[in-house]
Amino acid sequence: MTFRALAWRDGRPTDEAPAELEGLSAAIASPELLVWADLVSPTRDELELLASELDLDPNAVEDAVAPHERAKAAQHEGYIFFITYATLPGFASTEGDEEDQLSKIAGFSFPGGLVTIRASDRIDTSTLTRRINSNREFLRLGSPAIVHAVLDLVVDGYLTTVQELDDAIEALEDELFSLDSRSTEFQRTAYDVRTKLVTLRHAVRPMREVVNVLWRHREDSLSELDPFYADLNDHVLRATEWTESLRDMITSVFETHLSLQDQRLNNVMKKLAGWAAVISVPTLVTGWFGINVPYPGAGENSGLISAVILVVVPAVAVYALMRKNDWI
Repeated sequence: MTFRALAWRDGRPTDEAPAELEGLSAAIASPELLVWADLVSPTRDELELLASELDLDPNAVEDAVAPHERAKAAQHEGYIFFITYATLPGFASTEGDEEDQLSKIAGFSFPGGLVTIRASDRIDTSTLTRRINSNREFLRLGSPAIVHAVLDLVVDGYLTTVQELDDAIEALEDELFSLDSRSTEFQRTAYDVRTKLVTLRHAVRPMREVVNVLWRHREDSLSELDPFYADLNDHVLRATEWTESLRDMITSVFETHLSLQDQRLNNVMKKLAGWAAVISVPTLVTGWFGINVPYPGAGENSGLISAVILVVVPAVAVYALMRKNDWI
């Protein structure tokens, strides 16, 4: 396990952060201290120690590390528990399952601090630390300020990811009517984008509930946080609506591509039928007169000329008719 803890006193960083799990409860209980503890890939014994140290609900601790848990938030006695999923860098271009594209973040928000549990260290927390330290007045509002910073970073990642997927769909739209596009490669790319949008939707949709629960259970004295959580809720709503619209768009692109493939196949079949009609005329003439019935003037120059005329003229006429009707 990787354990890291930061502490602030009156909005300023301090070196009073605990170095181990054993001192975490005392630091969080300190009225003048604000603590953020981050655990990465904790073992079962370390989770039991954390639950005992902070008097956590065993079910919440189990949900914090269990795979495939939905994003959610719940009020417990003395703290708020939440789960969210952050998109990893390169989400739009990475092939793989949800574990390669999303990183789970579970949090226990106490009045005196926040404890986060992550399955992997693939998210760069230095950006989050800079955000937190950049606004000391905001830190004086307590742990809800750190929770807001965490969720704000997650939601900003959603918006960045949706923008990348939007660009990918625009590239597919540019290729949609191109004659050089390969059907199999196009469909595979479109299906991959649609799968990623479904994965992103599973992470984004419950976030509005998470934000509302955390916002609703704040202390009445922290009304200064209302504009920040309202803005966060607006960003979540924007990411949700954007994701839904992109799902509709990629479905339309996929269906349009299939329709175009059917249309191109019909055009090919139409052209083949037109050329077959043109070729059938000389085949009919030569087959009838050449095998079954001697044609007039057989063995003479006039017969050769009449045979050429019987073959060429009807064939040209049929070709002209097919060309006029855009069959060839």
